[in-house]
Amino acid sequence: MGHKEPINRKTSDSEIATTLLIAALYFGGNIEKAISFVRSTGLMPAMLSTSRFNRRMHRMGEFLSELFFQVGHALKELTISDTYIIDSFPVPLCHNIRISRSRIVQGGEYRGYCASKRSWFYGYKVHIVVTKEGIPVEYTFTPGSYHDMQGLRGMPLNLPEGSILYADAAYTDYTTEDMLSDDGIRLLAARKANSKRPHEPWVEYLISISRKRIEVSFSDIAKYLPKTIHAVTEKGFLIKLIAFIWGYTLDRMLKL
Repeated sequence: MGHKEPINRKTSDSEIATTLLIAALYFGGNIEKAISFVRSTGLMPAMLSTSRFNRRMHRMGEFLSELFFQVGHALKELTISDTYIIDSFPVPLCHNIRISRSRIVQGGEYRGYCASKRSWFYGYKVHIVVTKEGIPVEYTFTPGSYHDMQGLRGMPLNLPEGSILYADAAYTDYTTEDMLSDDGIRLLAARKANSKRPHEPWVEYLISISRKRIEVSFSDIAKYLPKTIHAVTEKGFLIKLIAFIWGYTLDRMLKL
């Protein structure tokens, strides 16, 4: 990865990242409790204070993202299956009644609609590609109002040649399908009744099975996230969100 840090640091970036994951896995994202845990157990007795930890954490967003994608790349190389699934889910920043008082972000682009819950929310959409087993390998964030295709286009989508990517009808875009096909990736999005490129019935059946699988996976991810991610800055919010995705990924890997 080429990551470098000062050799005289008493607390390394890897220790910061580990403590952040412990917070996500066991303390609902509470940094202070995670710091207290690693100190009291002797795992990292010299761990930084909460304020210094937060300052270091804010500088590590890019490092944490790159680390996740490196692990995701390894999973793609190791997995036997060529099947992947993409979908999105909302992560609200606050209750609708408090939108005007939101300090993290402001703007109509963050107000989105969640069709499955038939409700509006204010925050981000998380777009995730998972393996057949439901393990995340790629993700990106967009404001809540963005269409799912904007999330797909914002992903590197470094899938092995010959991969099949299942999706719901929101990901129907023939130009994108053709571009991915040129890269050896087959995007199979569910079709609407008036589609110009209808699928064979057996293909629609495979898509419907995959949809049920990802609904379970995303339900698990949603349960894993706390009802509220406590943060005072947009960067801090997104870093904590990355940590929760990381935590869920590791949890799923350990259960295989």
